[in-house]
Amino acid sequence: MKKEIAVIFDMDGVIVHTNPYHSMAFRAFFSTRNLAPTDEEFAQHMFGKSNSYILTHFLQRTIEGDELRLLEDEKESLFRKIYEPHIDPIKGIISFIDDLYKNGVKLGVATSAPLANLELIMSKVPLRQKMGSILASENVKKHKPDPEVYLTSAKNLGVKPDQCVVFEDSFSGVSAGLNAGMKVVGVLTSHTEDELPTCSFYINDYSELSFEKIADLF
Repeated sequence: MKKEIAVIFDMDGVIVHTNPYHSMAFRAFFSTRNLAPTDEEFAQHMFGKSNSYILTHFLQRTIEGDELRLLEDEKESLFRKIYEPHIDPIKGIISFIDDLYKNGVKLGVATSAPLANLELIMSKVPLRQKMGSILASENVKKHKPDPEVYLTSAKNLGVKPDQCVVFEDSFSGVSAGLNAGMKVVGVLTSHTEDELPTCSFYINDYSELSFEKIADLF
């Protein structure tokens, strides 16, 4: 009997290339507070991180509870307004997911982004019907690099962690997949290979990928 495989995708930088637009939204958000983070600071402290971490780091005090929800809503509303006209899936991902789906692979999305962002992107990128598990930041208590979102995804998909392949673009995201005991493919939209933990392999986009290449990992 063929071993069941699951593939779980992060969203930002993995399904869609949102990071430049998150940077624009955060720049607008921080500029009203007389802050101007550098590109290097964003790369180190924004990509793949939860809003609670990002806001706490850059505002230099603990942001939680009602204040977190208020500030997060302000920044993410800015992001959605800026990004909506530009939503475009990363090259090759639609046909790659079709290939996985046709071959019986179980599929999921596991993002640190808020549900409203995920809903916006899923309304423009036709993937929702193929996904057996969709999780956003509101669905977990602990954020990446904690493995909770990936372990919960595996449970939702009815597979064990060692049956899963994660696609991630950030240090904390790759770490979350590895911490869950899963194989990880590094997507080089935000970082170089040297900036990420060791992955099974790395891709720039999905144009050369197929079900067979994923099956070969097992």
